[in-house]
Amino acid sequence: MTDAPRPARILVVEDEYLLAEVLTDALTELGAEVVGPVGQLAQALALIETTPIDGAVLDINLRGEMVFPLADVLTTLGVPYVFATGYERENIPALYKDIPILSKPVDVRLLKPYFGWRD
Repeated sequence: MTDAPRPARILVVEDEYLLAEVLTDALTELGAEVVGPVGQLAQALALIETTPIDGAVLDINLRGEMVFPLADVLTTLGVPYVFATGYERENIPALYKDIPILSKPVDVRLLKPYFGWRD
């Protein structure tokens, strides 16, 4: 008997409750195990210290606190992530120019290629 592969663990960092719930539900329907959602930078940083993740969807602005320190940690760990935001590319620091940006509300089908999912 072969063990089925475990679902991808995707961290959701979003400070708007309804958007977080919609994203969580949609990721779960795609077969992901959602970590979070969390709406504060400190919560997200603490969570990734104790919970392994395979990818992340990050809102850039968490009630005035920018998510970039978390993005830096994820980059160091080699964890793929995307930004889910209303920000335009030119308003995001150049350091993150190669990070995919998806407009909110996110169509989760667009996440598939970033996390290696196939139809």
